[in-house]
Formats: sequence, structure tokens, C-alpha cells
Amino acid sequence: MRYLALIPLAAGAACAPAFATQYLDVAQAQKLMFADATSFREQNVALTLPQMQQVEKLAGLPARSVNWRVFGAYKGDALLGYMVLDDVVGKFELISYAVGLNPDATIRQVEILAYRESHGGEIRTPAWRRQFVGKTAPAGLAIGDGINNISGATLSCTHLTDGVRRITAIAQVALKK
Repeated sequence: MRYLALIPLAAGAACAPAFATQYLDVAQAQKLMFADATSFREQNVALTLPQMQQVEKLAGLPARSVNWRVFGAYKGDALLGYMVLDDVVGKFELISYAVGLNPDATIRQVEILAYRESHGGEIRTPAWRRQFVGKTAPAGLAIGDGINNISGATLSCTHLTDGVRRITAIAQVALKK
């Protein structure tokens, strides 16, 4: 009898909207960013303390982590570029994304892998993500300085832009050829 009070609660939870959306997995993002690649090699990066300091100076943000998940994209033995995976907090939830980089550390492409927020999913639109292409850290990689904001998605825009700027700094410090 005392469990009857829990029925409306359970019914309400079952009807609650789920906002998490998985758009791409790692393999799909790799193929999308580097369609000509014949292989992808995991080449994770472990930053040294001096490298972390360089990243912080370039990005204007803490390096946040020593270890970064990186895949090299190759056509035969030729390096086409890198794909770096990361997560940032939108407003409350994580946004999983990947940044495709050319060997010279310029941005090739940004893809949203999973978006878990109830609002702000507009950051997934191709027009907004295209703003990053060709840029390097730190020039033009801030909201209002090369990257436009999306009304209603300010935190998602800001945090994703900061994450991309951090990754471009890591690329300049640890990956650039």
C-alpha cells in the first residue's frame, strides 16, 4: 500500500524527455573528417609539464589534462592529419566532440559526437562548425573574435570554442609537423 505513492513518481520519470543524442562514433567521425585515409593509428599524446605550460600560454586556458586521445589519419604512409577527441561541459552535461587537424595544426573540421543538453544543439549545424576551419590557436578562436555565438546556446558555444582552442594549442605544441 505504501508503494502506491511511488507510482506517479515512476510514471513521471518514464515520461521525462531524454535529450542525449549520439550523432557519430569514433570510426564514423574519422571517415567523415578524413575520407581519403586508408588507416587510422591511435597516437595518444601525454604532455610534459613544459608542454602543458606552452598550451596554457597559447590557448589562454588551463591545459586541463596531461593525456589526450589522438588518432593519426594516413593514406598509405602519408600523414593526412590528426583527430583529437574531447569532452566539454555545455551548461550541465558533457558534449563529446572531435577536432580534425591538418599536419600544420590548422583546423580541418569539428564534429559533435554526442550532445546531452536539452538546449543548444544548434552548435551541431554545419554553418556554425565551419567557422573553425583553417584556424589555429589562439587567433580567431573565441566567441566574438572569429566565432559567432548562438543565442540560447551561449555556454555550449563558449565551452566548445574553448575546447577547440585548447586542442589547437596542443596540436601546435605536440603534433605540428
